[in-house]
Amino acid sequence: MNEDSLMHAPEFVIKPRSHTVWEKQCVRLHCTVSGWPDPRVVWYKNNVTIDPMAHPGKYKLQSSYNVHSLEIDRCDFDDTAQYRVSAMNSRGELSTFASVVVKRFKGEVEEALPMPRHGIVSEYGITFETHIVDGFGVSFGREGETMSLGAMVIISPNLARYQPEVQWYRDDVLLQTSKWCQMHWSGDKATLTLTHLNKEDEGLYTLRITTKTKYETYSAYVFVRDADAEVEGAPGAPLDVTCQDASKDYVIVTWKQPAVDGGNSILGYFVDRCEVGTTHWSQCNDTPIKFARFPVTGLVEGRSYTFRVRAVNKSGMSRPSRTSEVVAAMDPADRTRMRGSSAPWTGQIIVTEEEPAEGVVPGRPKELEVTEATKNYVVLSWKAPGERGHEGIMYYVEKCVSGTDSWQRVNTEIPVKSPRYALFDLAEGKAYRFRVRCCNSAGVGEPSEATEATTVGDKLDIPSAPGRVVPTRNTDTSVVVSWEASRNAKELVGYYIEASIVGSNTFEPCNNKPVKATRFVCHGLVTGESYVFRVKALNAAGLSECSQESEAIKVKAAIASPTPPYGISVLECVRDSMVLAWKQPTFIGGADITGYFVDYREVINGVPGKWHEANVKAVSDRAYRVSDLKENRKYQFQVRAANMAGVGIPSLPSETFICEEWTIAVPGPPHDLQVTEVRANTLVLLFKPPVYQGRDPVNGFYVDIKEADAEEEAWRGVNEKAISTNYMKIKILKEGETYVFRVRAQNKAGVGKASEPTEPVLAETKPGTTEIVVDIDDDGVISMNFACSNLTPDSKFVWSKNYKEITDETRITVATSGEKSKAIFNMPAEDDIGIYSCAVTHTNGESSSYTLSAEELKKLLEISHDHKFPIIPLKTELAVELQEKGRVRFWLQAEKISANGKIEYVFNDNTLSQGEKYKMNFNKDTGVIEMIMESLLQEDEGTFTFQLQDGKATNQSSLVLIGEVFKGLQKESEFMCKEWHRKQGPHFVEYLSYEVTPECCVFLKCKVGNIKKETVALWYKDGREVKGDGNLTFAEGVLNLEIAQISKKDAGVYEIVMKDDRGKDTSTLNLTEQGFRDLMNEMFSHIANSSTALKIQSTEEGIRLYSFVSYYNEALQVTWHHKDSAIAFTDRIKSGVVGEQLWLQITEPTEKDKGKYAIEFHDGKGGLKRTVELAGQAFDDAYAEFQRLKAAAIAERNRARVAGGLPDVVTIQELKALNLTCNISGDPVPEVVWLKNEREIVSDDHYIMKFESGKYASFTITTVNTTDSGKYSILVKNKYGTESADFTISVFSPDSKK
Repeated sequence: MNEDSLMHAPEFVIKPRSHTVWEKQCVRLHCTVSGWPDPRVVWYKNNVTIDPMAHPGKYKLQSSYNVHSLEIDRCDFDDTAQYRVSAMNSRGELSTFASVVVKRFKGEVEEALPMPRHGIVSEYGITFETHIVDGFGVSFGREGETMSLGAMVIISPNLARYQPEVQWYRDDVLLQTSKWCQMHWSGDKATLTLTHLNKEDEGLYTLRITTKTKYETYSAYVFVRDADAEVEGAPGAPLDVTCQDASKDYVIVTWKQPAVDGGNSILGYFVDRCEVGTTHWSQCNDTPIKFARFPVTGLVEGRSYTFRVRAVNKSGMSRPSRTSEVVAAMDPADRTRMRGSSAPWTGQIIVTEEEPAEGVVPGRPKELEVTEATKNYVVLSWKAPGERGHEGIMYYVEKCVSGTDSWQRVNTEIPVKSPRYALFDLAEGKAYRFRVRCCNSAGVGEPSEATEATTVGDKLDIPSAPGRVVPTRNTDTSVVVSWEASRNAKELVGYYIEASIVGSNTFEPCNNKPVKATRFVCHGLVTGESYVFRVKALNAAGLSECSQESEAIKVKAAIASPTPPYGISVLECVRDSMVLAWKQPTFIGGADITGYFVDYREVINGVPGKWHEANVKAVSDRAYRVSDLKENRKYQFQVRAANMAGVGIPSLPSETFICEEWTIAVPGPPHDLQVTEVRANTLVLLFKPPVYQGRDPVNGFYVDIKEADAEEEAWRGVNEKAISTNYMKIKILKEGETYVFRVRAQNKAGVGKASEPTEPVLAETKPGTTEIVVDIDDDGVISMNFACSNLTPDSKFVWSKNYKEITDETRITVATSGEKSKAIFNMPAEDDIGIYSCAVTHTNGESSSYTLSAEELKKLLEISHDHKFPIIPLKTELAVELQEKGRVRFWLQAEKISANGKIEYVFNDNTLSQGEKYKMNFNKDTGVIEMIMESLLQEDEGTFTFQLQDGKATNQSSLVLIGEVFKGLQKESEFMCKEWHRKQGPHFVEYLSYEVTPECCVFLKCKVGNIKKETVALWYKDGREVKGDGNLTFAEGVLNLEIAQISKKDAGVYEIVMKDDRGKDTSTLNLTEQGFRDLMNEMFSHIANSSTALKIQSTEEGIRLYSFVSYYNEALQVTWHHKDSAIAFTDRIKSGVVGEQLWLQITEPTEKDKGKYAIEFHDGKGGLKRTVELAGQAFDDAYAEFQRLKAAAIAERNRARVAGGLPDVVTIQELKALNLTCNISGDPVPEVVWLKNEREIVSDDHYIMKFESGKYASFTITTVNTTDSGKYSILVKNKYGTESADFTISVFSPDSKK
């Protein structure tokens, strides 16, 4: 049979149908296709090829027995599109379409899902395009840390006031702002900050940007590791603490077990509670409980609480979990009423009257059942009876031991309001039955049907171990792990996955929050390492046994066939052939592309024909000449890329090209443009010359540049002068800007057509970027070194010179080890000048270059020579120093010398050796080389040399000791030797000296050493022993001799002698002549420094200037100055000392006495001056005060006074005569008045008063009688003042006396 008769074009037997689905649902499109040869089927979304590898887990393609299907997992709004399936074979191509519409949920679920909302700017009539860029990646944090997730959002058109709806989800649950998470929208960036990480924060985070027309999402996983345990070996903290079945006096607390047990099994858990408004946590259970659910009793009704849980093993207690939400202790019925909403307001108030109804005893509760039973508690639930009357009802719960009929009421005091109740204090292992009664004001109803017998104990079993674990490759740092679910697991909480590097026998958790699916992507793995995995299931009863370990898998990106090439263009066209070029696929499938296959088809009258293979054998270049074409015919082309995984799907058909010979004079376009060495401001552009040369050979190239989003008119040239190389380093970039490039070739006829532009390139220096480093080793070998930390198992280092790969190792040898590669120059010479570059394959463009110029080569050759013929570096040259006992040490220090280094010690060309005279030492750790001699003799004068050798490195250092240098060193050595012998007995550490204290006391002191109990000290002055401090028992060893109020008589020669049976030592201090003057000058300096500022004081004689000192010595010399000239003292201007006051008296000051005054203290050095300005207001104030004091003194001297002579009391006999006289002074002569009892007395025969010579005043009573008794006064006054004197006269009669 003719084979062609069997061939027919594809035909859709069953076409895919359209679907409308809800969000998060899966949808499957399938079709049945016939045709021979078997058609190749490709699926498209909105005319874009669907690539499952580009969206792992999103799309699944299957083909079996001509049935083809596309499965879309977890649909979202973006999956709303038109889908096309295309079937193609050699007989033709056929396509059919189906639509998928994704709708949002309605009802309660809608509240948790995002809804578009209107911003400040109305969206009417506007279609927004949303793109999320610079998104967050898989993130790892630790409990207690703060983590921020963010992404840039581009919305077009960009309206300044438009606000999209920004929402964040964790595991498909909408997040709300709380103390644990904060959300921020800046207008172009969305940020989520997790303020205090806990394991509850682990999960898949999704950013959703919603406009009215559509939304965009971006997701990545966040992993939270346990914080360091407070006790080594303690377990991790529990998580997801929640409260259930809260009543007025109890609540059931549940949690999830941690993934980390600290290496020891968890013994149980402690539950803590804290009343809201306090900070005190109290432990609820005395012994640890293993069940992850616990009823907390003893709550106070009406109060609110929070709870936390801690795990414990034999090593200690874990950190506490995150606290639960606040829960109130109240009856569930009351809580329901509080949460209930009131009826809507209708605007009417209707009042009705009803006949009061009689109370009705409620009926039996219905459907009573045990909803939960553990060894700690049992929970009952039921439904209210149908017969209940008009009032509310409450319930009594009763229990009885199975097998008996003795019912006991549980809640005896207060009935419960809600149809749910938890019973505690039941005996473990016993079986009980339960029933419930209703009650109201009318009475207690009949009991419900009793439950079946329920045995108290944990009915929930630990789940069985999960089944077979299968790991599959995902990325360079992650593996997809899937497993079989635990069989017959009840109330399953989720799974924990653990990973272990093969051979380590240590498993680490991959997730710290249980996952419910049976598939999980384990991130954070080490590229190239082999891992095994195991899984544990958990429920409230505990964690299951571990599953069997998976097979080992090496962490490496999964390999797939490459995506289609693109950008097909024509480089040359002749009569029967065309040269095509194309761009490398955006995704190469994780393996090197091994080649390309080109197909072509003829297009006749716009109808494409059958595809034909242009090459049977793959071509490695991205350019190929398709031959055997027909002139002036139209053709389309497609290209497929191949790697070790297979041949990828073909590219989209190219444009239609006419096969006609090019006759233009200028060259064709360059091709295969590649960008490398991208940095913040530079990059290198590589390209290949055009295939079509034009009429003349190509003689240069021009590079054009423009911003990626700029218009076509923005193209501009980089180089004004054509370059001859096939590469160019571009240095005009701005950091953060995105660019595209193209190249044009020229010949004598002109500049040809531009190449296809490159893909957009972002100008940035990526983190971890390294550069080529030139190194010269110890043998002088020059090498270029490049390191890359982002290697993949398939990565290779490719070295090039002038951007042509180095394949000939005649001049360069390449050596690679691990993450480092080096290119070694075999014989560096001018032929090696050029640009060297290194690129690492299968990385994100890791590359660098190094330019070796003639000047750089010369510099490297000089350094290489120094390394080949090295010199041992010295930190210090040969030096000499004196040690204890006058030993002489010659030494130097080498900066770098190995333990195998050798030293020769030479003196005057003679090699010295170790012996009694010379002691040599070489410290190999510090590089210190030394030679020690006990003393220097006359024959040791000359040149000392140390010669060093370490392998092939050498050096030497010499020291010349001749003439005065040698004699000085020898003398100092002998002195130090004598000093050492002196110090073997009692000796002076510090010789006798003096110290003047600020109080101007003089202490002679010395410091002694090596003393013992028998050591004595004797003080002498001028050869005569004086008493001093001879006590040597104190620790400081300091002796003092105090000289208080020193004077000239204390001048002399002082000596102290220390002695005992080991010898003696003497110290002398000469305090005569210059020595005594120096001492006094130091004391004078202390006195001067203690002086106060010069002050002004007015007196009745004139003006006094003065200063106080802390101590005055009669030998102190001071000079008074007026207007910078020494004052010549006269009777009017005098100086003196009163105690510690030094003064200058100016009597009857005049204008000439104004000016600057100073007192100068002489201390044999610079001295010290204190100054004061007696001028201006200061002089006027002082002079006025002087005048006032002077007038006051005159007045005091000349005022009227009673000098004396009058008694205080006069007792006189009646009829006697009385005469009193007193002295009066004053100038002018005072007036005198006599008073009796404050009244003036006039002179008469009885009272006779006289005032003679202006000095004497007398008072006479001629005959005294009793009426003369009283108080008498004399009052004297003149112009300067008044004074009085009082006396009393007492008269008695002789009779009264008897």
